[in-house]
Amino acid sequence: MSGKKGIQMKSQDRRWTIPLSILLCIGIMYVCTVTGIASIPFQDANRILLHEFLHLDINMEGITDGSITIIRNVRLPRVVLGFLAGASLAVCGCGFQGIFKNPMADPFVLGVSSGAALGASIGIVLHLDRRLLGMNGTTLLAFAGAFLTIALVYNISKVGKKVPVATLLLSGIAVSQTLSAAMSIIMIMNKQSMDQIMFWTMGSLNGKGWEQILLVLPYSLLGILLLSTTCRELDIMLTGEETAVQLGVNVELLKKKVLFASTVITAAVISVTGIIGFVGLVVPHVVRMIAGPKHRILMPLSLVFGGTFLIICDTVARSMAVWEIPVGIITSLCGGPFFIYLLSRMKKGGGLS
Repeated sequence: MSGKKGIQMKSQDRRWTIPLSILLCIGIMYVCTVTGIASIPFQDANRILLHEFLHLDINMEGITDGSITIIRNVRLPRVVLGFLAGASLAVCGCGFQGIFKNPMADPFVLGVSSGAALGASIGIVLHLDRRLLGMNGTTLLAFAGAFLTIALVYNISKVGKKVPVATLLLSGIAVSQTLSAAMSIIMIMNKQSMDQIMFWTMGSLNGKGWEQILLVLPYSLLGILLLSTTCRELDIMLTGEETAVQLGVNVELLKKKVLFASTVITAAVISVTGIIGFVGLVVPHVVRMIAGPKHRILMPLSLVFGGTFLIICDTVARSMAVWEIPVGIITSLCGGPFFIYLLSRMKKGGGLS
């Protein structure tokens, strides 16, 4: 009886985990919006938020136009985009780790980031500023590069009507290395664009606004909704592909759904922000430790924690120095030690579930 009671208590605690996490995330978004190098009094920031976004009749006397612009057009859209990007990458990482049954899988494991980086490098070198479908040339080429890469990796890995997971991973590594080498050649041959390319590959939310949010949002929503329909199948996949097939899961269709949805999301995010690593690797692990392996809990919590994690990292990146540090460096500084910790657990036989 006591064992059953303990399980019920755990279940009740988990039911509260998601709403409490959402409230915590909203609080952190608020704090990060009113925080920054530019000194804006706390009361003024509150009045700006209430007047500009809740459209309340607030007395704005004494608040400068510069302060309003910083909150409305710089900090808040950056916080929103940070949440959207972090949430999207974390959900993709959750999906990849589910189908690969591999705790080291993340949204970039199949070379999507390398394809996007190569496309962006070509756009930067060619100075493609003309816009199409709401994207400038660099963003569009990054998006196209990501999709072409996943299509290439999928077709290389395909054996008849099946796509073995091991072959998919190996193909992704091989294609990723090839594309990275091609990008290096482009950088060597175009040294005047090298700094810009390097900055893009480090990942940054600097200079991004509401336009970029509207660009990423539909792709992220589409992909996240599609991934949310795979929770039950991903749970069954943890028992192994053969068992999943016996239990009625269309494993190959599941792989296609997760790969397509994750590629849509990842391509959209990194085409705008550049490559922000480790979010999709670290966050699902932390959430799994807290809430267990069930994807109906794991996925929404990864979404909330991923967005919160990237918002905090970006606030640190833009607040700790006169010259802004790309947020990808901050996430790597956090993710690198955690990755080493995972490897050490594997070495000791502690498991990674």
